[in-house]
Amino acid sequence: MGGWGRGRSAVRMLLGMFLLPCCLACTDRGEGTPVDLSRRERVGYAIHDPAGPPLRFAVGAMLIPEAGNALYRALLEEVESRLGRPIKLVDRSSYAAINRSLKEGTIDAAFVCSGPYVDGKREFGLRLLAAPVAYGRTTYQAYVIVRKESPVQRFEDLRGKSFAFTDPDSNTGHLVPANWLASRGETPGSFFSRVVFSGSHDASIAAVGGKLVDAASVDSLIWEYARRVKSEYAGKTRIVWVSPAYGIPPVVVRPGLDPEIVKRLQAIFLAFDADEKGRSILGKMMIDRFVEARDEDYDSIRVMQEAVARGPDDPPDGAAAAGRP
Repeated sequence: MGGWGRGRSAVRMLLGMFLLPCCLACTDRGEGTPVDLSRRERVGYAIHDPAGPPLRFAVGAMLIPEAGNALYRALLEEVESRLGRPIKLVDRSSYAAINRSLKEGTIDAAFVCSGPYVDGKREFGLRLLAAPVAYGRTTYQAYVIVRKESPVQRFEDLRGKSFAFTDPDSNTGHLVPANWLASRGETPGSFFSRVVFSGSHDASIAAVGGKLVDAASVDSLIWEYARRVKSEYAGKTRIVWVSPAYGIPPVVVRPGLDPEIVKRLQAIFLAFDADEKGRSILGKMMIDRFVEARDEDYDSIRVMQEAVARGPDDPPDGAAAAGRP
């Protein structure tokens, strides 16, 4: 199913539920089930004679709208071909579910959001494998977006408005705006009139473009991709606030995965752009290449997590403000 179709479904669901306010605590939406690839575009899994069981891979944080999920399948099919071992694409319904599966060893590797990587590193030793370079950078930002015709010009103008977050564990879709509010002695509940969790950046963009909420905080990479491919909903929105840059959502592996497999996987990702086929796949995803990821690139997220955990306070001379347009 196309991602923007899923976005529209999410919007219809929000309409049906009249945008019921959601609890701002992290929610567990279950483990999900393996993707039934027989009902989707062919991926070519299990076409090799493996030296062991399939590697289980989840795609939790996309760098492009979910409409491009076929491109992730194409990327993993090529990784499988170069590795000589089958890869099983596994679906999980939330970032928390992906981290739990990585911790329990029921999945081996994943594309994850930056915030969940920090959580997983702290809680169970989640390991970095590689970082994508997108639009020439290994960083990304939160964009707070509104409809084009909205009178809102800056974050401060959103007081009393309705707002969409994505996932409770999302960095750009939750932590970044929550930190902005905490630095000003506010919480989402005190600042906004109504808050929802859309479940994805696609759905948040659709909710704003479809006039279901006044604003949302979304992943800059996904919004930029959607704008460049002229998505219906992204074209109806504009940016009113841009956060500082943070370490880009990485590719990770679970602790305890065979070091030889990790080494081979990393080599494949780092050399993915070395031939025409790899460059073609990455180009369609607007990814330049993969490079080695550094844990210290995610330290600013740790600082935000600590600030939000402490709760609202009075920022010293306004210096704690997290980025201005």
